[in-house]
Amino acid sequence: MIERSKIKQIVRARRHARIRTRVIGSAPRPRLAVYKSNRYLHAQIIDDAQGKTLVSGSTKTIAAGKKKMDAAELLGAALAKQALAAGITAVVFDRGGFRYTGRVAMLAASARKAGLTF
Repeated sequence: MIERSKIKQIVRARRHARIRTRVIGSAPRPRLAVYKSNRYLHAQIIDDAQGKTLVSGSTKTIAAGKKKMDAAELLGAALAKQALAAGITAVVFDRGGFRYTGRVAMLAASARKAGLTF
């Protein structure tokens, strides 16, 4: 019998694979990929054509000790600031198979507010 936590991981991986068939980052519009663990939120802006991470951040380093929602908001703003400094104005959002609610939605809203287009 497979554990419930393992089933959740498998289902999320399948969902993410479905999303990734449609969401592809390019040089003019790289992909903003999000990974959510129980404790931290990680985000990267990736150019899939070159296979390079252009900008990255995590609540582990940017907002250590903050509440999760506040940390997600700070991460979105920091990521957008770094992206704009690197000349990136538009991205494609990849929610990583996670629901677009809570911390994931907060990160996206904060990045939009800080100037990223998606």
